[in-house]
Amino acid sequence: MSTEAAEEVTLKKAELTGGTTDGTATGTAAGTTVATAGPPGIAPQRASRRLGPRRRLGLGRPVPYGWALGPLLLLAVWAAGSATGLIDARNLSAPWTVVTTAGDLIENGRLQSNLATSAQRAALGLLFGVLGGLILALVSGLSRIAEGVIDGPVQIKRAIPSLALIPLLILWFGIGESMKVITIALGVFVPVYIHTHNGLRTIDTRYVELAETVRLSRTAFLRHVVLPGALPGFLLGMRFAVTGAWLALVVVEQVNATSGIGYMMELARTYGQTDVIIVGLVVYGLLGLLSDALVRLVERRTLSWRRTLAG
Repeated sequence: MSTEAAEEVTLKKAELTGGTTDGTATGTAAGTTVATAGPPGIAPQRASRRLGPRRRLGLGRPVPYGWALGPLLLLAVWAAGSATGLIDARNLSAPWTVVTTAGDLIENGRLQSNLATSAQRAALGLLFGVLGGLILALVSGLSRIAEGVIDGPVQIKRAIPSLALIPLLILWFGIGESMKVITIALGVFVPVYIHTHNGLRTIDTRYVELAETVRLSRTAFLRHVVLPGALPGFLLGMRFAVTGAWLALVVVEQVNATSGIGYMMELARTYGQTDVIIVGLVVYGLLGLLSDALVRLVERRTLSWRRTLAG
């Protein structure tokens, strides 16, 4: 028998007997056996050939300004389609036309005044919605009785789109600013509540047991265990909330409004000004992108202790 065949037989016998090539049994955590001793140069070489080279399975290094790749690609496709005539200017104005229109709107002050009004509405709705969702989530997440009272109605509200409530809110609050802010707040508080409540309920019970062991007070328990444990869920809910605020704003500003970006777009639709409509959409998109980036920045800073796949 050749030397190579003898080595193969020796390894097979070691695998069948659950030991090494010299008769010493070894085990691994996975329940398999590996050869740790034997003829010099046999087992290590065989093991390395079976395992192969080490591969990186993570996401790799962060791409500088990776968040801008998608928007820039979309802009390039839009510009190419407009330049080649594939996109009809009557349906979608060219990027350079939109830039010129935006400059004219800024020059006469229309864009700034409407943007300030829209930002104020979104900020108020976001503030009230986040406070309401956070308070309800804390109360419901820390009490079984409160959960039974609060969670059911919130889940019902979750199944009803906030925009479907606009006719009822108009009857209750009229068509003024109150209706618009309340509509935005209703679209904001549900994701904040859902994700914060889930963050509370997924806190490891070992931390609760440790808090009980060291006799933490209720206030200290909330500050050192509950709030840090719920923070990842709350920040995830905030990302949905800021997007929901701008989505709700688009709709409410087209319901008998006299100012705001949505009103400017609705007025442009009446006169067939596609370029003004695109300016409004771009403004909404930039506001959503910047607000989401701000929340993600806060998330990276406050949750820097986490070791995740994203790094």
